[in-house]
Amino acid sequence: MTQQNPEFTPSPPPLGRWLIALWLILAGAANAASPEPGLEAGFVNPGYEEKPEWFKNSFLDLGEDVAEARAANKRVMLYFYQDGCPYCAKLLRVNFRTRSIVDKTRKHFDVIAINMWGDREVTDLDGEALTEKRFAEKWKIMFTPTILILDPQGQVALRINGYYPPDKFEAALDYTAQGLEKKLAFAEYYAKQHPIKATGKLHEEPWILPPPYDLARLAKADKPLLILFEQEVCRTCDEYHQDIFRRPETRRQLARFNVVRLDIWSDMPLVDLQGHKTTARQLARAMNVKFTPTLVMVDGGKEAFRTEAYLRAFHLQSSLDYVASGAWRKQPNFQRYIAARADRIEAAGGHVDLWK
Repeated sequence: MTQQNPEFTPSPPPLGRWLIALWLILAGAANAASPEPGLEAGFVNPGYEEKPEWFKNSFLDLGEDVAEARAANKRVMLYFYQDGCPYCAKLLRVNFRTRSIVDKTRKHFDVIAINMWGDREVTDLDGEALTEKRFAEKWKIMFTPTILILDPQGQVALRINGYYPPDKFEAALDYTAQGLEKKLAFAEYYAKQHPIKATGKLHEEPWILPPPYDLARLAKADKPLLILFEQEVCRTCDEYHQDIFRRPETRRQLARFNVVRLDIWSDMPLVDLQGHKTTARQLARAMNVKFTPTLVMVDGGKEAFRTEAYLRAFHLQSSLDYVASGAWRKQPNFQRYIAARADRIEAAGGHVDLWK
Protein backbone atom coordinates (compact mmCIF):
# COMPACT_ATOMS: atom_id res chain seq x y z
CA MET A 1 0.00 0.00 0.00
CA THR A 2 1.33 3.40 -0.87
CA GLN A 3 1.21 6.43 1.37
CA GLN A 4 -2.00 6.82 3.31
CA ASN A 5 -3.58 8.22 6.42
CA PRO A 6 -3.40 6.12 9.62
CA GLU A 7 -5.78 3.19 9.95
CA PHE A 8 -8.55 3.49 12.52
CA THR A 9 -9.80 0.26 14.08
CA PRO A 10 -13.36 1.09 15.25
CA SER A 11 -16.04 1.68 12.66
CA PRO A 12 -17.55 5.14 13.04
CA PRO A 13 -21.26 5.43 13.84
CA PRO A 14 -23.76 6.73 11.28
CA LEU A 15 -22.57 10.24 10.59
CA GLY A 16 -25.67 12.26 9.75
CA ARG A 17 -25.29 15.75 11.12
CA TRP A 18 -22.12 14.81 12.96
CA LEU A 19 -20.32 15.11 9.64
CA ILE A 20 -20.27 18.88 10.01
CA ALA A 21 -18.17 18.37 13.12
CA LEU A 22 -16.12 15.54 11.72
CA TRP A 23 -15.52 16.69 8.17
CA LEU A 24 -12.16 17.89 7.08
CA ILE A 25 -9.96 17.37 4.11
CA LEU A 26 -7.30 14.88 5.02
CA ALA A 27 -4.20 16.27 3.49
CA GLY A 28 -1.51 14.83 1.61
CA ALA A 29 1.50 12.92 2.37
CA ALA A 30 0.74 11.31 5.73
CA ASN A 31 3.70 9.09 6.51
CA ALA A 32 2.58 7.46 9.74
CA ALA A 33 1.90 3.76 9.49
CA SER A 34 -0.06 3.60 12.76
CA PRO A 35 -2.39 6.00 14.56
CA GLU A 36 -0.92 8.55 16.90
CA PRO A 37 -1.67 8.09 20.63
CA GLY A 38 -5.12 9.37 21.42
CA LEU A 39 -6.27 9.37 17.78
CA GLU A 40 -7.31 5.75 17.48
CA ALA A 41 -10.61 5.98 19.36
CA GLY A 42 -12.80 6.32 16.28
CA PHE A 43 -13.37 10.06 16.51
CA VAL A 44 -16.80 9.89 18.07
CA ASN A 45 -17.28 13.60 18.72
CA PRO A 46 -13.78 14.22 20.09
CA GLY A 47 -14.79 17.83 20.74
CA TYR A 48 -12.60 20.65 21.87
CA GLU A 49 -8.82 20.42 21.63
CA GLU A 50 -6.71 22.67 23.79
CA LYS A 51 -4.42 24.98 21.81
CA PRO A 52 -0.76 25.41 22.73
CA GLU A 53 -0.26 28.07 25.36
CA TRP A 54 2.16 29.90 23.09
CA PHE A 55 -0.51 30.68 20.46
CA LYS A 56 -1.09 34.42 20.41
CA ASN A 57 -3.85 35.71 22.70
CA SER A 58 -5.14 38.08 20.05
CA PHE A 59 -7.88 40.69 20.19
CA LEU A 60 -8.58 39.55 16.59
CA ASP A 61 -7.77 42.91 15.02
CA LEU A 62 -5.75 41.59 12.11
CA GLY A 63 -4.32 44.95 11.13
CA GLU A 64 -2.78 45.27 14.59
CA ASP A 65 -1.66 41.63 14.58
CA VAL A 66 0.13 42.01 11.24
CA ALA A 67 1.81 45.23 12.39
CA GLU A 68 2.96 43.67 15.67
CA ALA A 69 4.31 40.60 13.88
CA ARG A 70 6.13 42.75 11.32
CA ALA A 71 7.76 44.80 14.12
CA ALA A 72 8.99 41.56 15.69
CA ASN A 73 10.27 40.27 12.32
CA LYS A 74 7.55 37.61 12.31
CA ARG A 75 4.54 36.68 10.21
CA VAL A 76 0.93 36.01 11.17
CA MET A 77 -0.34 32.44 10.86
CA LEU A 78 -4.13 32.08 10.90
CA TYR A 79 -5.23 28.61 12.01
CA PHE A 80 -8.87 27.82 11.13
CA TYR A 81 -10.29 24.90 13.08
CA GLN A 82 -13.52 23.34 14.26
CA ASP A 83 -14.19 21.28 17.36
CA GLY A 84 -14.46 17.60 16.52
CA CYS A 85 -12.07 17.80 13.57
CA PRO A 86 -9.71 14.81 13.91
CA TYR A 87 -6.96 16.27 11.77
CA CYS A 88 -7.07 19.53 13.68
CA ALA A 89 -6.40 17.30 16.67
CA LYS A 90 -3.58 15.61 14.76
CA LEU A 91 -2.06 18.97 13.86
CA LEU A 92 -2.11 20.05 17.51
CA ARG A 93 -1.04 16.73 19.00
CA VAL A 94 1.62 15.78 16.48
CA ASN A 95 2.94 18.77 14.53
CA PHE A 96 2.74 21.26 17.36
CA ARG A 97 4.38 18.82 19.74
CA THR A 98 7.37 18.26 17.45
CA ARG A 99 10.21 20.27 18.91
CA SER A 100 11.71 21.58 15.66
CA ILE A 101 8.26 22.68 14.44
CA VAL A 102 7.41 24.36 17.73
CA ASP A 103 10.74 26.20 17.83
CA LYS A 104 10.46 27.43 14.24
CA THR A 105 6.83 28.43 14.61
CA ARG A 106 7.42 30.41 17.81
CA LYS A 107 10.46 32.10 16.31
CA HIS A 108 8.95 33.15 12.99
CA PHE A 109 5.16 33.28 13.42
CA ASP A 110 2.36 34.59 15.60
CA VAL A 111 -0.31 31.89 15.49
CA ILE A 112 -3.93 32.99 15.84
CA ALA A 113 -6.69 30.38 16.13
CA ILE A 114 -10.00 31.09 14.39
CA ASN A 115 -13.07 28.91 15.02
CA MET A 116 -14.68 28.28 11.65
CA TRP A 117 -18.13 28.35 13.29
CA GLY A 118 -17.31 30.86 16.06
CA ASP A 119 -19.03 34.11 17.01
CA ARG A 120 -16.11 36.16 18.32
CA GLU A 121 -15.66 39.46 16.51
CA VAL A 122 -12.79 39.70 14.04
CA THR A 123 -11.62 42.95 12.49
CA ASP A 124 -10.38 42.11 9.01
CA LEU A 125 -7.43 43.80 7.33
CA ASP A 126 -9.81 46.15 5.51
CA GLY A 127 -11.34 47.25 8.82
CA GLU A 128 -14.54 45.25 8.48
CA ALA A 129 -15.83 43.80 11.77
CA LEU A 130 -17.49 40.40 11.45
CA THR A 131 -17.91 37.12 13.32
CA GLU A 132 -15.39 34.31 13.03
CA LYS A 133 -17.77 32.26 10.88
CA ARG A 134 -18.42 35.19 8.54
CA PHE A 135 -14.70 35.89 8.44
CA ALA A 136 -14.09 32.25 7.47
CA GLU A 137 -16.69 32.55 4.70
CA LYS A 138 -15.12 35.79 3.44
CA TRP A 139 -11.71 34.11 3.19
CA LYS A 140 -13.33 31.07 1.52
CA ILE A 141 -12.37 28.58 4.21
CA MET A 142 -13.89 25.27 3.11
CA PHE A 143 -11.89 22.72 5.11
CA THR A 144 -10.32 22.31 8.51
CA PRO A 145 -7.60 22.60 9.34
CA THR A 146 -6.83 25.50 7.00
CA ILE A 147 -3.76 27.63 7.64
CA LEU A 148 -3.12 31.00 6.05
CA ILE A 149 0.40 32.37 6.45
CA LEU A 150 0.42 36.11 5.80
CA ASP A 151 3.34 38.14 4.53
CA PRO A 152 4.44 41.36 6.30
CA GLN A 153 1.87 43.33 4.30
CA GLY A 154 -0.98 41.01 5.27
CA GLN A 155 -1.24 39.22 1.92
CA VAL A 156 -1.50 35.42 1.83
CA ALA A 157 1.98 33.99 1.29
CA LEU A 158 0.86 30.36 1.59
CA ARG A 159 -2.50 28.69 2.05
CA ILE A 160 -2.56 25.16 3.48
CA ASN A 161 -5.90 23.45 2.94
CA GLY A 162 -6.00 20.36 5.13
CA TYR A 163 -3.40 18.54 7.17
CA TYR A 164 0.28 18.45 6.24
CA PRO A 165 2.39 15.77 7.97
CA PRO A 166 5.32 17.05 10.03
CA ASP A 167 7.99 16.98 7.31
CA LYS A 168 5.86 18.87 4.82
CA PHE A 169 4.54 21.26 7.45
CA GLU A 170 8.07 22.10 8.55
CA ALA A 171 9.01 22.70 4.92
CA ALA A 172 6.10 25.16 4.68
CA LEU A 173 7.45 26.98 7.74
CA ASP A 174 10.94 27.21 6.22
CA TYR A 175 9.52 28.33 2.87
CA THR A 176 7.48 31.21 4.26
CA ALA A 177 9.89 32.22 7.03
CA GLN A 178 12.46 32.91 4.31
CA GLY A 179 9.97 34.77 2.12
CA LEU A 180 10.53 32.33 -0.72
CA GLU A 181 6.97 32.69 -2.01
CA LYS A 182 8.27 35.61 -4.07
CA LYS A 183 10.82 33.40 -5.82
CA LEU A 184 9.22 30.00 -6.45
CA ALA A 185 6.06 28.01 -5.84
CA PHE A 186 5.87 25.85 -2.74
CA ALA A 187 5.50 22.70 -4.86
CA GLU A 188 8.85 23.43 -6.51
CA TYR A 189 10.50 24.16 -3.17
CA TYR A 190 9.16 21.00 -1.55
CA ALA A 191 10.09 18.81 -4.50
CA LYS A 192 13.70 20.02 -4.23
CA GLN A 193 13.86 19.64 -0.45
CA HIS A 194 11.98 16.38 0.00
CA PRO A 195 12.30 13.95 -2.91
CA ILE A 196 10.24 10.83 -2.17
CA LYS A 197 10.02 7.32 -3.52
CA ALA A 198 7.03 6.47 -5.67
CA THR A 199 6.28 4.46 -8.80
CA GLY A 200 7.76 7.28 -10.84
CA LYS A 201 5.12 7.10 -13.55
CA LEU A 202 1.87 8.66 -14.59
CA HIS A 203 -0.95 6.13 -14.48
CA GLU A 204 -2.97 5.67 -17.65
CA GLU A 205 -6.75 5.52 -17.28
CA PRO A 206 -9.51 4.96 -19.84
CA TRP A 207 -11.50 7.89 -18.45
CA ILE A 208 -8.70 10.42 -19.09
CA LEU A 209 -9.09 12.18 -22.43
CA PRO A 210 -6.05 11.96 -24.72
CA PRO A 211 -4.12 15.15 -25.57
CA PRO A 212 -3.85 17.63 -27.16
CA TYR A 213 -5.98 19.71 -24.80
CA ASP A 214 -7.99 22.80 -25.59
CA LEU A 215 -9.36 23.63 -22.16
CA ALA A 216 -11.38 26.59 -23.41
CA ARG A 217 -13.27 24.30 -25.77
CA LEU A 218 -13.69 21.54 -23.22
CA ALA A 219 -15.02 24.03 -20.69
CA LYS A 220 -17.94 24.72 -23.05
CA ALA A 221 -18.83 21.03 -23.47
CA ASP A 222 -21.93 19.35 -22.08
CA LYS A 223 -20.06 18.08 -19.02
CA PRO A 224 -18.04 19.90 -16.38
CA LEU A 225 -14.28 19.77 -16.89
CA LEU A 226 -11.96 18.09 -14.39
CA ILE A 227 -8.29 19.07 -14.61
CA LEU A 228 -6.24 16.48 -12.74
CA PHE A 229 -2.80 17.86 -11.86
CA GLU A 230 -0.27 15.12 -11.06
CA GLN A 231 3.44 14.37 -11.27
CA GLU A 232 5.45 11.21 -11.80
CA VAL A 233 6.93 11.12 -8.30
CA CYS A 234 3.76 11.22 -6.20
CA ARG A 235 2.83 8.53 -3.71
CA THR A 236 -0.64 9.97 -3.19
CA CYS A 237 -1.24 9.93 -6.94
CA ASP A 238 -0.23 6.26 -6.90
CA GLU A 239 -2.70 5.51 -4.14
CA TYR A 240 -5.53 7.34 -5.88
CA HIS A 241 -5.05 5.34 -9.07
CA GLN A 242 -4.44 2.03 -7.33
CA ASP A 243 -7.38 2.34 -4.95
CA ILE A 244 -9.80 5.27 -4.82
CA PHE A 245 -10.11 5.86 -8.57
CA ARG A 246 -10.90 2.15 -9.04
CA ARG A 247 -13.96 2.16 -6.80
CA PRO A 248 -17.33 1.93 -8.59
CA GLU A 249 -18.79 5.04 -6.98
CA THR A 250 -15.70 7.08 -7.84
CA ARG A 251 -15.88 5.85 -11.44
CA ARG A 252 -19.57 6.83 -11.57
CA GLN A 253 -18.73 10.34 -10.45
CA LEU A 254 -15.74 10.67 -12.78
CA ALA A 255 -17.97 9.69 -15.72
CA ARG A 256 -19.88 12.93 -15.16
CA PHE A 257 -16.78 14.94 -16.18
CA ASN A 258 -14.49 15.44 -19.13
CA VAL A 259 -11.16 14.61 -17.48
CA VAL A 260 -7.75 15.81 -18.56
CA ARG A 261 -4.54 14.99 -16.73
CA LEU A 262 -1.58 17.37 -16.63
CA ASP A 263 1.93 16.75 -15.32
CA ILE A 264 2.87 19.89 -13.36
CA TRP A 265 6.45 19.67 -14.65
CA SER A 266 5.61 19.00 -18.30
CA ASP A 267 6.16 21.40 -21.19
CA MET A 268 3.31 19.80 -23.12
CA PRO A 269 1.54 22.55 -25.10
CA LEU A 270 -2.15 23.22 -24.52
CA VAL A 271 -4.78 25.96 -24.69
CA ASP A 272 -5.88 27.35 -21.32
CA LEU A 273 -9.39 28.29 -20.18
CA GLN A 274 -9.04 31.77 -21.66
CA GLY A 275 -8.01 30.41 -25.06
CA HIS A 276 -4.32 31.28 -24.71
CA LYS A 277 -1.49 28.95 -25.69
CA THR A 278 0.54 27.76 -22.73
CA THR A 279 2.12 24.61 -21.25
CA ALA A 280 1.10 22.25 -18.46
CA ARG A 281 3.91 23.57 -16.27
CA GLN A 282 2.96 27.21 -16.86
CA LEU A 283 -0.72 26.51 -16.24
CA ALA A 284 0.04 24.77 -12.94
CA ARG A 285 1.95 27.84 -11.80
CA ALA A 286 -0.73 30.23 -13.04
CA MET A 287 -3.42 28.26 -11.20
CA ASN A 288 -1.29 28.11 -8.02
CA VAL A 289 -1.17 24.32 -7.90
CA LYS A 290 1.08 23.46 -4.96
CA PHE A 291 0.16 19.86 -4.19
CA THR A 292 -0.34 16.69 -6.22
CA PRO A 293 -2.82 15.41 -6.91
CA THR A 294 -4.91 18.58 -7.24
CA LEU A 295 -8.33 18.29 -8.85
CA VAL A 296 -9.65 21.51 -10.38
CA MET A 297 -13.30 21.32 -11.42
CA VAL A 298 -14.56 23.78 -14.01
CA ASP A 299 -18.26 24.38 -14.62
CA GLY A 300 -19.74 27.04 -16.87
CA GLY A 301 -16.28 28.08 -18.02
CA LYS A 302 -14.93 28.96 -14.56
CA GLU A 303 -13.38 27.15 -11.65
CA ALA A 304 -16.14 25.86 -9.39
CA PHE A 305 -14.16 23.92 -6.81
CA ARG A 306 -10.81 22.27 -6.22
CA THR A 307 -9.31 19.69 -3.92
CA GLU A 308 -5.63 20.00 -3.12
CA ALA A 309 -5.19 17.78 -0.11
CA TYR A 310 -5.34 14.07 0.64
CA LEU A 311 -8.91 12.71 0.45
CA ARG A 312 -10.39 9.37 1.32
CA ALA A 313 -13.06 7.97 -0.99
CA PHE A 314 -16.21 9.56 0.46
CA HIS A 315 -14.71 13.04 0.46
CA LEU A 316 -13.37 12.74 -3.08
CA GLN A 317 -16.65 11.35 -4.38
CA SER A 318 -18.58 14.11 -2.61
CA SER A 319 -16.33 16.78 -4.11
CA LEU A 320 -17.01 15.45 -7.60
CA ASP A 321 -20.75 15.21 -6.94
CA TYR A 322 -20.78 18.75 -5.51
CA VAL A 323 -19.77 20.15 -8.90
CA ALA A 324 -21.33 17.62 -11.29
CA SER A 325 -24.74 17.97 -9.63
CA GLY A 326 -24.58 21.77 -9.79
CA ALA A 327 -24.95 21.95 -5.99
CA TRP A 328 -21.99 24.35 -5.78
CA ARG A 329 -24.18 27.02 -7.37
CA LYS A 330 -26.85 26.76 -4.67
CA GLN A 331 -24.86 25.82 -1.58
CA PRO A 332 -21.59 27.75 -1.30
CA ASN A 333 -20.66 26.01 1.96
CA PHE A 334 -19.19 22.63 1.06
CA GLN A 335 -19.27 21.35 4.62
CA ARG A 336 -23.03 21.81 4.81
CA TYR A 337 -23.41 20.13 1.43
CA ILE A 338 -21.37 17.10 2.44
CA ALA A 339 -23.35 16.74 5.69
CA ALA A 340 -26.63 16.77 3.76
CA ARG A 341 -25.24 14.24 1.29
CA ALA A 342 -24.27 11.91 4.13
CA ASP A 343 -27.79 12.24 5.55
CA ARG A 344 -29.33 11.30 2.21
CA ILE A 345 -27.10 8.26 1.80
CA GLU A 346 -27.87 6.95 5.27
CA ALA A 347 -31.60 7.71 4.98
CA ALA A 348 -31.60 5.54 1.86
CA GLY A 349 -30.08 2.66 3.83
CA GLY A 350 -26.44 3.27 2.92
CA HIS A 351 -23.51 3.78 5.24
CA VAL A 352 -20.91 6.52 5.19
CA ASP A 353 -17.42 5.65 6.38
CA LEU A 354 -14.96 8.51 6.47
CA TRP A 355 -11.91 6.32 6.63
CA LYS A 356 -12.36 3.77 3.86
